[in-house]
Amino acid sequence: MPWVDHVRTFMIVLVVNMHACVTYSHVGDWYMMAEPTMTAKVPFIVWQGMLQSFFMGLLFFLAAYFAAGSLARRGPGGFMRERLVRLGLPALLYMLVIHPFILLGLNPWDHDFGPPAAFYARYVMSGDFLGESGPLWFAVALLIFSLVLAAGKSALGPGRSTNTTTPPSGKLLFGFALLLGLGTFAVRLVQPIGTNVLNLQLCFFVQYIAWFLAGLHAARHGWLIPLASSRQARIAGWLALVVGPVTLLALLAAGSKSATVETFFGGAHWQSFGLALWEQLAGLGLALGALALFSRRCNTDSPALRWLADRSFGVYVLHAPVLIALAMLYRALPYHLYGLVALLTVTGLAVSYAFADLARRIPGLKSIL
Repeated sequence: MPWVDHVRTFMIVLVVNMHACVTYSHVGDWYMMAEPTMTAKVPFIVWQGMLQSFFMGLLFFLAAYFAAGSLARRGPGGFMRERLVRLGLPALLYMLVIHPFILLGLNPWDHDFGPPAAFYARYVMSGDFLGESGPLWFAVALLIFSLVLAAGKSALGPGRSTNTTTPPSGKLLFGFALLLGLGTFAVRLVQPIGTNVLNLQLCFFVQYIAWFLAGLHAARHGWLIPLASSRQARIAGWLALVVGPVTLLALLAAGSKSATVETFFGGAHWQSFGLALWEQLAGLGLALGALALFSRRCNTDSPALRWLADRSFGVYVLHAPVLIALAMLYRALPYHLYGLVALLTVTGLAVSYAFADLARRIPGLKSIL
């Protein structure tokens, strides 16, 4: 199924674009940011909100779909060892090498960290590095999910069924999204948007866990392809793409009249409930639409597409310092908000892919990138 690889590649492209947007929009949190005018934030709120609603959840879904088969082939012990190498080592690479390099080598804030050796020793010995996974929080979370999956293999049944079953109905998918919205709202009563535990933003994890479990279920019952090719997936995708932005703008306009923006982030507020519900409905629709689009239009392979797919995880690991270095370079350019976002996205992807290709030529790195 080459289209699945293309979906994952496209999600990595969107991740890079998201961080390029945050650099200039100040919607979200990133290493280096420039403050735009408030009027410029609205398009970014809509765009970044749409991305956040589905792209990481879809990656968890696809990862679980293939993890089920990998666990069946390797057994719990082999699966755990493979996941520790494939996910744990890249996360450690980021925590122990890339993040300190951003702080001490790039240092876009011109902060005085003191003697580098002493700072690094404190950073490691104190355990602070455990909370500095940056974008590699996904690898950390996926590793945790995978280890729990392996430990509970006997309770979860076989990794993959040879029988294809009917995919979930539209009503079932709608109910699934509603339940996720309620669960997300409940979590955000205590973990609002903007908070984290060891760099894991628990305010989004109801979706991540549920979609991971859905990916396992899809693998065991063989309904990924029927779902992706279904009419309901196409309809859901178009509805989310067209109605989603309008609904979000209406929610923001109505909610901001009587409260601050923080009321959308969490707590016992109707604004928080509305955003959580919108997020899950729009996110599920966009994810289904992506599956439908790529399975129908992009189910082909080529050397160029394979090259991109093979290096997409490397881009995910390496793109943060690339974006920061380029953004520092672009400080000398005239300030044009959308132009700088586009420039940083395109050049960030090009340079990140080049570095990922070079890194894969280094002995030992190819196996984890």
